[in-house]
This record gives sequence, structure tokens and C-alpha cells, in this order.
Amino acid sequence: MKILWISAHPEHRSLAGSLMTEGLRTLAAHGHEHRTSDLYRMGWKAVVDAEDFGTGGAPGRERLFVGPEQERAYRERTLSPDIRREQEKIAWADTLVLQFPLWWFGPPAILKGWFDRVLVQGFGFGVKGPDGRTLRYGDGGLAGKRALIVTSVGARESGFGPRGIHGQLDEVLFPLLHGTFWYTGMSALAPFVVYGADRLTDADYARNAAALGERLRTLDDEAPLPFHHEQGAAYDEELVLRPDVAPGRSGLGVHRAA
Repeated sequence: MKILWISAHPEHRSLAGSLMTEGLRTLAAHGHEHRTSDLYRMGWKAVVDAEDFGTGGAPGRERLFVGPEQERAYRERTLSPDIRREQEKIAWADTLVLQFPLWWFGPPAILKGWFDRVLVQGFGFGVKGPDGRTLRYGDGGLAGKRALIVTSVGARESGFGPRGIHGQLDEVLFPLLHGTFWYTGMSALAPFVVYGADRLTDADYARNAAALGERLRTLDDEAPLPFHHEQGAAYDEELVLRPDVAPGRSGLGVHRAA
């Protein structure tokens, strides 16, 4: 495998940093290639602005339309060098590992900024098929790649269970799993989660590090989450699930085939 490991934690001596070190060691030991994007160490710029798209901008532009400007700059290769380097890493990789602590029920702002600036229109989304339709939810610019979340939370596992106060974790992470990965065509793998991260003992850490190593060792054979394709038979022309798909049910879980 070719793995791009994207890290979004400000302290390399943290649990996240230790797990990343162990994870990369495991990948190397099993003959997999890897590259990294350690966003805090890189000093990653997290906000989209006109500087991302080249100094000239679109001819006659009166104001910034982000999507079209992204696509123009991507097509003309005037995106800022830091964005182009990340896109080259993605193009090289077959699997993305995104590691972050769960803060306020989502990733740190620096990782959101990586999505905003790197997965631009024409590259990650807004890609057209031969029939002119926009390719998304199972198709698109990153189709054929896979994505794994590695995250840590301070809460106990029970709090993120089906009836837990924090909400079921796969639904908390739905905006990433379905709205970012699957939307751009990447197959989402079940997240790897370390619970009670602030209270881990040495034995707890060893157990979690071993579990992550096992996930990485078998990653190439792992089945992704079975989300429905937009251009399959599950959705009607209004992008609503057909009545015979998950009949009588609603909520985020209906977008999974099983």
C-alpha cells in the first residue's frame, strides 16, 4: 500500500504522536510505503483566501467565487505551492490515514482547513462524468482511494454508544465519513478510536497501539463502510432514498446498505 498519514495534533509527544510513530513503524515493517503531512509542524495555513489561487485571479473578477476560482487555479496550475504538494501526495497514495483528537465533536480547525484548501473543485469534487453529471458519493476525483480515521476521545466508550449521551460515534463522524470521504469518491473505513485518552495507563496504551498495528497490518483486506452510491439504484431523481430502501427508517444510518 501507499499511505498518506495526515496528522492534526499540536504536540508530537502526545498519545497521538506516539500512535503515529507506532503506526508508521508497523507500515514500514510490512513493506508499505508512506508519506506524512504533520499539519502543525508544517505550519499549515488553515484558511481559504484569494492568495490560494495565484496573484492574477480570474480576468475581470469583481469578487471571489471560491469554487470556480479553485477550479480555474487547479486547471491552470496556479494554486499555491503548499496546496499542490498536498494534492501530489494524495494522487500518489491509495489510502489516506487522518489522525486527530476529537475536539468539539470534530477535527481540529487546522485539519478542516486542509480539507477546505486541498480538496478543491475540479480535484476533490465538482468533477464531471462523460454524460455531464457531477460525480459524487462514491464517484468523483478521489474514487478508488480509501480513508481511515484514527482518533482519540476523552470520554468512555459507552458515552458514544447507540444510546450514549454524546451520540453514536459513526454518526458524530458522519460529516467526514460520508460528507467528505464518500462525497469525493473515497471509500470510508470504520474509524479506529481510542477512548478515555486522558486516563490511559501504560497497559492501556500498549493494548491500543497493538490494536492499531493490527488494523494497519490488515488494512488492505478490510471492507469499507457500505454507503449507497448516488448514481446507483438507491436514490431517486430528487436524491431521496427510494421507498423500498430502508423502509420505515430515517436518520443517518439509512445511507448504509447494511
